[in-house]
Amino acid sequence: MNDTIAAIATPYGSGGIGVIRISGPLALDIAAQVFSRTKTPEPSKSGSSTESLTSHTVFHGYILDDPAEVIDEVLVIPMKGPRSYTAEDVVEIQAHSGTLVLRTILDRILDKGARLAEPGEFTKRAFLNQRIDLTQAEAVADIINARSGRALKFAASQNLGTLKNEIFELRETLIAFLAILEVSIDFPDDEDSASISEKDIPALDQVIDQCREFIRQHDDACFLKEGIRIAICGKPNVGKSSLMNRLLTREKSIVTPLPGTTRDPIEEGLNMDGIPFVIIDTAGIHDTADLVEIIGIEKARDHIETADLVLFMKEPGSPFTAREFQKTVPEGKKAILVINKMDLAEEGEKDLPLPPPEYSHIPVAKISALLNQGIRELKQKIVNLCIQDLDTEGSAVIPNLRHKKALEETVAGLESVKLGLKTGQEEETLAIDIKNSIDALGKITGETASLDILDTIFNNFCIGK
Repeated sequence: MNDTIAAIATPYGSGGIGVIRISGPLALDIAAQVFSRTKTPEPSKSGSSTESLTSHTVFHGYILDDPAEVIDEVLVIPMKGPRSYTAEDVVEIQAHSGTLVLRTILDRILDKGARLAEPGEFTKRAFLNQRIDLTQAEAVADIINARSGRALKFAASQNLGTLKNEIFELRETLIAFLAILEVSIDFPDDEDSASISEKDIPALDQVIDQCREFIRQHDDACFLKEGIRIAICGKPNVGKSSLMNRLLTREKSIVTPLPGTTRDPIEEGLNMDGIPFVIIDTAGIHDTADLVEIIGIEKARDHIETADLVLFMKEPGSPFTAREFQKTVPEGKKAILVINKMDLAEEGEKDLPLPPPEYSHIPVAKISALLNQGIRELKQKIVNLCIQDLDTEGSAVIPNLRHKKALEETVAGLESVKLGLKTGQEEETLAIDIKNSIDALGKITGETASLDILDTIFNNFCIGK
């Protein structure tokens, strides 16, 4: 934390602007040594003075090499701590974006006493300096990696401290319970001291209910990070690859009149109505003695098993049978019956493979992948079916498995406390369970997170963030 760190904060490559960030006690001094507000500074001066770099002011000038040769024309923005991203003295240099020029400027800064920042070290310093909590630090990475508008909205909300504030409130409630217990333990003979009992279970239930609501929100919104997985399945040559290409609006899968063209599953990301999806084109499922096709079909079944939604494809003249559907789509899996090649269907519905009454709950989409008919309606059915029961607007939770596990630990500890109150358990034991629940919540915001957890989180950041 006493080192001064520096790194290129923008992606490598050619562009309009590239940013180099310096943070630490020597940030302003190093900037003053390499920056000049004129192309040819006076011989008595190596650059600017530290005092002249007023905080939160944009300065135009030049980064100079020894002896006073211009490397690049730049803008320099000094930010004195704690009013900066890391809460330390920070300087950002905006130069022209090019690998060589940015690397040359960074080398100049490192020569003056800074060291190259580790992955995520700027954000880690912001956390260690208590400018942000761990949920906000993780939200920074989620903003960068957002794959949809909704994911970005969630991440931005968490970055503002929405989840942090709610977790703090839950911890404060439990800390108050723990304080009462500890007073009762320390002064057992004091008749005036308060104690918790079965009458306090409703208050504990409120904390448990809120934790469970966060867990539910996590399960509902986990698709924001990974994407909703959609497997397209059916017999060979039913039009699976053509449908995938229509959904993606580009030629991703190879389409031929020959059955069995697709053998290995093909995955591709897709954004519909601000929601990320992963579309998987699978091999045609049928009886075969071809070893390669058998392997492809096994892979197809694996993808169908792990999919969130199955598009079960049929064509006119091929009847819908319960046996085929049950063999293809796992029980309880969300599915849409997609009837393709409607351009070849006879008038009316006598040759359409419509589901029998026991499967009337399955949505039906009639399309022609060849003529691009019905694709928009199919997309809308996919979106409606996948998010119809989700309430993502009021959620404070970004899908994060680490958070979910900590919340489950909290609930388990408090359920143990409730049982202990009902069975007359020793107050010392109750205090341990409550403390464990408090520590579990602290893992989310960072108060009780181990060094291993911190290293794992920040090592996944890019250098410069």
